[in-house]
Amino acid sequence: MNRPQTGTHKSLRQQSIYLLPNLFTTAALFGGFYAIVQAMNGKFEQAAVAIFISMVLDGLDGRVARLTHTQSAFGAEYDSLSDMVSFGVAPALVSYEWMLRGMGKLGWMIAFIYAVGAALRLARFNTMLEVQDKRYFQGLPSPAAAALVAGLVWICVENDITAGTLPLLPWITLAFTLFAGITMVSNIRFYSFKEFNARKSIPFMALLAIVLGIVLISSNPPMVLFGVFVCYALSGYVMAGLRMRKQAETTNTAQN
Repeated sequence: MNRPQTGTHKSLRQQSIYLLPNLFTTAALFGGFYAIVQAMNGKFEQAAVAIFISMVLDGLDGRVARLTHTQSAFGAEYDSLSDMVSFGVAPALVSYEWMLRGMGKLGWMIAFIYAVGAALRLARFNTMLEVQDKRYFQGLPSPAAAALVAGLVWICVENDITAGTLPLLPWITLAFTLFAGITMVSNIRFYSFKEFNARKSIPFMALLAIVLGIVLISSNPPMVLFGVFVCYALSGYVMAGLRMRKQAETTNTAQN
């Protein structure tokens, strides 16, 4: 016999969460936590790889939620907190433990600038979710910023590049960490790729390009991934420069 739903049953139902997408978010959070632990143990390659794995899992949780129609306000908040750990705290601490620790106060200050940049970036994204242009991100997305820092660590460890072989490496690390932190809170626009729909048909050449991309990544993952995210981080500045140039030309034409 169907019984009327009591207040207790309603409360339990309201407090329940969707399991599948939140499992991906939890896995991404674990990747960030694991990266911090490995950095503290001096295992920087494992730490960098863990951050990249968190990026993959972070990209899947939202898609899984949409495909299974399990989006929720809880999931959105949980995802944001996971991002702060995996792409805010973890890269800052990995960068600090790897190269910035030896720079004293300047080192931990730059690491903190990155962490607070990630926090502000995520807060702004959450508050502007309904009003911003879906085609673009305002400021560098935190996963891409994390990829800049983690990618630098990964390629250096992979190729045995240290401060002893490259004396400027601590300053290069500082520059990348500071650039990533500031760019996250800038007004520079970055293409979001949200218009890409995997269920739509694509030209044969596009499929071939995807296959070639997979082959390139598998040939040298740290170098290729780092190069891709460096290009993406610079693309926003290039597009901003082109827009400013176009506006200047339009203004000059109107005045003449």
